[in-house]
Amino acid sequence: MSIPTQMSLVGFVASAPELHFTKQGAECCRLRVGIEQWRKELDGSFTKMDPTFHDMVAFESTARETYARFRKGDCFVASGYVHEYEVDGREGSVIKEEFVARKIGHNANKTEYVVQRGRHAADRSLTAVPQPPAVGL
Repeated sequence: MSIPTQMSLVGFVASAPELHFTKQGAECCRLRVGIEQWRKELDGSFTKMDPTFHDMVAFESTARETYARFRKGDCFVASGYVHEYEVDGREGSVIKEEFVARKIGHNANKTEYVVQRGRHAADRSLTAVPQPPAVGL
């Protein structure tokens, strides 16, 4: 059995999240996100490029949490999928895309935070924690 995976997006919040409601009354959070770009050089080093900017949307509980917990500049990791849609413009229809975040969290590699664990996590900490094997002295 293979491991179920989902597309992910790693970036930073480029605009303040905005909470809206769909025609059906569901919460919808929209925001612009930036994605850092790097180019690998011939000598093996990396050069930082200008970021690219994209639309991201979340619905229901993910929308509520995104709106409540994220601010402009926050770094995130989100899983979800890319949604393409057609928009009519002056020069005809244009295909646009947005990342639909099903789950989102702060990027632990770039965000300092404190975890407040619930009761169940505290119960797990009372069990024996595996220790690394002793190295010969």
